[in-house]
Amino acid sequence: MPINLKVQSSIAHVEIDYPPVNALPVAGWFELARVLDQTGGDPGVSVVVLSATGRGFCAGVDVKELAGQGHEALVGVNRGCFAAFKAVYECEVPVICCVHGFCLGGGIGIAGNSDVIVASTDATFGLPEVDRGALGAATHLSRLVPAQLMRAMVYSAKAVSVDELYRFGSIYKVVEQSNLVATAMELAQDIAAKSPTIIRRAKECLNGIDPIDVNKSYRFEQGFTYELTVAGVADEARNAFVEKREASFDK
Repeated sequence: MPINLKVQSSIAHVEIDYPPVNALPVAGWFELARVLDQTGGDPGVSVVVLSATGRGFCAGVDVKELAGQGHEALVGVNRGCFAAFKAVYECEVPVICCVHGFCLGGGIGIAGNSDVIVASTDATFGLPEVDRGALGAATHLSRLVPAQLMRAMVYSAKAVSVDELYRFGSIYKVVEQSNLVATAMELAQDIAAKSPTIIRRAKECLNGIDPIDVNKSYRFEQGFTYELTVAGVADEARNAFVEKREASFDK
């Protein structure tokens, strides 16, 4: 299954498995949302560990699914990503995100909305949205890096290393990839040992004191992706990416 789920001793392990680069199609985003909603609502679960298989954590949306497919496909992607990011953030129990390799685009949306991030030494984080004719997940990137760095990353579409995020305190621990899930599980076990009722209220409490409404903020960003598509520049950016060529813009 593309989204794998195992529950043991009140710890749920959710694993993303969309080879080769974990670029999720529309159905994948909705499936991730469904699994997280279901898992968080399970009274037998106290914490979720979210990881991925393959070369990297998540390369974002499946751009090939969007290329030349019209506005309906874009609406599906927007709604799917919104549902998945919301499900991470509003999961009734803490979500520990395990990031290895690349964490791009939608991967930032997942990681940025999680409660804790454990990352491997080879992890990199970036928003290539501008190069893909889109905007979005700056809301979530701003939870990981300071404002000016976030803007530089959005404008340049360049990624940064795990070491930079660790310096900002955004990463709980940096470990070798072989120890990534085990390290997350250690923290998960500490959380699972607490009162499940208190942990659920703690998650609700911490969400309630966030200074930014992440759902509303991200939905605002998505409107600009649609605007760029209507303007005609987004299709050229996406087609160039799929066709492995330089994009050509006249505006």
